Amino acid sequence: MPTTLVTNIATLVTNDPTLGPTPLGLIENAALVIDGDTVAWVGRAEDAPAADRTHDADGRAAIPGFVDSHSHLVFAGDRTQEFNARMSGQAYKAGGIRTTVAATRAATDAELGANVARYLGEALRQGTTTFETKSGYGLTVEDEARALRIAGEHTDEVTYLGAHIVAPEYADDPAGYVALVTGEMLDACAPYARWVDVFCEKGAFDGDQARAILLAGKARGLTPRVHANQLSYGPGVQLAVELDAASADHCTHLTDADVDALASGNTVATLLPGAEFSTRAQWPDARRLLDAGVTVALSTDCNPGSSFTSSMPFCVALAVRDMKMTPDEAVWAATAGGAAALRRTDVGRIAPGARADLALLDAPSHVHLAYRPGVPLVSDVWRQGVKCA
Repeated sequence: MPTTLVTNIATLVTNDPTLGPTPLGLIENAALVIDGDTVAWVGRAEDAPAADRTHDADGRAAIPGFVDSHSHLVFAGDRTQEFNARMSGQAYKAGGIRTTVAATRAATDAELGANVARYLGEALRQGTTTFETKSGYGLTVEDEARALRIAGEHTDEVTYLGAHIVAPEYADDPAGYVALVTGEMLDACAPYARWVDVFCEKGAFDGDQARAILLAGKARGLTPRVHANQLSYGPGVQLAVELDAASADHCTHLTDADVDALASGNTVATLLPGAEFSTRAQWPDARRLLDAGVTVALSTDCNPGSSFTSSMPFCVALAVRDMKMTPDEAVWAATAGGAAALRRTDVGRIAPGARADLALLDAPSHVHLAYRPGVPLVSDVWRQGVKCA
């Protein structure tokens, strides 16, 4: 493939502190060279080497492609009525997932695949170049396996979430459902997944059930992730750290011991402000986590019930406005933080050897993502070296 010089970049966010000041590794009046699917060079525009072709950024800012490390995209239907009721005063409960389970089971493979492609197209146009997605809306052996197979047609970051809630058929036998999730269902799903996840929450799975599910997944070679402490205080965060989960996701209700555990372990705290926005719930305190030295990621939690957004820029703006993050911290969390939550070093940064994933903004600085909320600032996107939006 020909090399491409992207030049006349007002500010370049590299997320490599060896390349510029602050953890963002900012370079002003910058350029970069793409060679195949990787970044070959970054630096000041005046020092740029020759390339086969040139793209003029025309004074725009460049950032790494967003890394959305938590989404639920294999589903059918929507929950408009539930959202309307919630905005009219009803509380959010985990049981609403059952509505999507019924619609997803009834959908064809083609319909589910088309939905995934639609929402990933939305995300790509808004700068997301790496994404994780989960099963969890089938809750039968066949439906969970097909959800993962469909997800795997779109991304390598696929998560087995048979333990989203107890399947309706097992409402009176949760132990039987845990046995299914850790047995026959896991056998069918493990070949399609990289990760195993569990919703450790009142109304879903308690600490003992979650531990059994995550350990079974680990025994099959899957790395844990945990829906933890979203709706109430509970054991999810500390279980995630104990089992060396890649991420504890939500982290809304945290004790000091939870924060200390995250600060002392390798588990990333993934915050999902779209969920709090869409449920009018308490915001996670990102400032508390960051000041304790916890690695924080931002993600959309795109799903039809509690966070029906595919927009990482929107989540960045929410994090700055309502979760006490600075614009620099929020952009880092939405790129390098997401990469850390997926245990990836090839994405979430713009530096030699990294995958050539980047977005140009119709603005001179990444700060505009929070400064101009709701404005479609992403003008150009490269994914694996290919200009795609």
